[in-house]
Amino acid sequence: MTEAKRYDAKMLSAFVEQLFEKAGADAEVAQVVTRVLLEGELLGHRTHGLNLVSRYIGGMLTGQAKARAGSLEQVSDSGISSLFDGHYVLGPYCVNRALESAAKGATEQGIGIAVVRRASHIGCLAAYLKPFTDRGLVAMVYSSDPSVGVVCAHGGIDPIYTPNPIAAGIPTRGEPILLDVSMSTVTLALVGQCRDAGTQLPHPVLMSNDGRVSDAPADFFTTPPGSILPLGGQAFGHKGFALAILVEALTSGLAGHGRKDAPDQWGASATAVVIDPRFFGGLEAFTDESSFLSNLILGSRSVDPERPVRLPGQAGLKLREQALSEGVSLSQKVIDDLNQTAGQLQLPALSH
Repeated sequence: MTEAKRYDAKMLSAFVEQLFEKAGADAEVAQVVTRVLLEGELLGHRTHGLNLVSRYIGGMLTGQAKARAGSLEQVSDSGISSLFDGHYVLGPYCVNRALESAAKGATEQGIGIAVVRRASHIGCLAAYLKPFTDRGLVAMVYSSDPSVGVVCAHGGIDPIYTPNPIAAGIPTRGEPILLDVSMSTVTLALVGQCRDAGTQLPHPVLMSNDGRVSDAPADFFTTPPGSILPLGGQAFGHKGFALAILVEALTSGLAGHGRKDAPDQWGASATAVVIDPRFFGGLEAFTDESSFLSNLILGSRSVDPERPVRLPGQAGLKLREQALSEGVSLSQKVIDDLNQTAGQLQLPALSH
């Protein structure tokens, strides 16, 4: 077995930033997008990490994605609430700007909310959170894409909406709690991975186009297409379905741009909400409570002694710490894609 190659995180960051800048991104956009994609990689979200670099740059070169900070339009700003039109600027930059805007409202008045419409692909939601929890803020991100339908309604067959993830960062006395949960049983990425690997899905989480629950990826990739079941599956999918509708309302609904507009290009609707506990019971009281609950959870008896109970994001933060100290492990395919992009831009390949 080929030993995985590890790279220093700072070196990787500089390399990827250079790729984005050479492809035409502003330095500010290149820095933010690189940070978010690298953070996704560090947290173990390999489907939403550095593998997206080539895809993003490909979109820039074909004109589908923009990478100039000035192209992101702030439509409104009340001090607490704001609306951005991304005009298909690289999504990580759009969402980070929205979070910073919401954080400004939170630190000045206790809460802030910012909505983005027509952002390009936004990557891993959990990757945005830690900079805000480090500041003692609660940060939440909701996302949908009005141009895509892959998840069916509870009791339905046809694909209607996207997995509509909800992410949140909760500060504690120690490491934050980081959750990132789709309102579908599985992600589209997992369905694609299983198809490519020639394996079945671990559970019957798909609805075929003729109304059969299935664990076969082929039943999704049909004409007409199959769909992914809402979070909770056939038995309890009414809960995930209801939450997905809430996400649609908080993203595309508030953005004023959604499925009714029949967009023909991939474009995320995203909403960032930031809360400063200092304006409520106080940060110390908040982290006392979140830490107390964390300790109760971690101290609870586990079904499998070999697999102790853990908090959302705990495994990813451990991977992050290891990668920062030992180097970031990249698959050969990601390395090859990065080097191919570097060659296309007439830049040196990733050294090791």
